[in-house]
Amino acid sequence: MYTIILALHLFVCFLLILAVLLQAGKGSSLGAAFGGGQGDVFGPGAPVNIMNRITTVVAILFMVTSLLLAVLSTQKTTNSVVDQFNVPAQQTVPAPVEIPAAPAESK
Repeated sequence: MYTIILALHLFVCFLLILAVLLQAGKGSSLGAAFGGGQGDVFGPGAPVNIMNRITTVVAILFMVTSLLLAVLSTQKTTNSVVDQFNVPAQQTVPAPVEIPAAPAESK
């Protein structure tokens, strides 16, 4: 389940990036660069085009999949894959044998 939602989330991420990049910029005229494009802020609203609706839907899907992934990640088990393997018992190494010292030669 987690993997499916993660794959869907990645797909929605690419769609959201694509939808934002394909939108036409608002106030992209030369007057907007100097603050002159703010006249229509409180004026009549422009009709919502299809790209704005697509972006809104994809953004909502992005938020929903993000929340689902956050909830599912807290419920994941913390078991390790390494725990599934049988670990052989440690072999004991015998203590090193003491070699007697050679007798000192006398003159």
